[in-house]
Amino acid sequence: MNGHWMFELAHDLAVAKSRQDVSAALRLLHPKMLLESPAFGTRACGPAENKLALTRFFASFPDYDVALHGHASNGDTLVCWGTARMTMTGDRFGVVPNGRRAELPVFIQFTFKDDLIASERFFFDLSELCAQSGISTDAVRQKLFGAGS
Repeated sequence: MNGHWMFELAHDLAVAKSRQDVSAALRLLHPKMLLESPAFGTRACGPAENKLALTRFFASFPDYDVALHGHASNGDTLVCWGTARMTMTGDRFGVVPNGRRAELPVFIQFTFKDDLIASERFFFDLSELCAQSGISTDAVRQKLFGAGS
């Protein structure tokens, strides 16, 4: 697949997610799309799971915004880097955040199939998100991953 086209799809996905537009985001995803966020320990596969994962993410981070600053591809995989800005809300993570907007570097790995995004791995520093949100990383990890995390 053409690297320019891969980046256009990733950019369109970033724009849809920055608008919290789940329907627009889902239109860019392959039916067997795998969405992974290692920091949260989450995986979603297929339209129903991806819709639920995005809806839940935007409930926790209603002002999520991502800007892609650069990218590289090898014809099969695209890697983008940029900045995500988001305010943690609610108590999904078992803590009460301070309400301040966090700004984090992010790295996103994409694969493609049938001219759609087939997978996305979204990397960011959970400890930095927690620090900027005024919460304990240990408490969040305990909530996400359980005892011994």
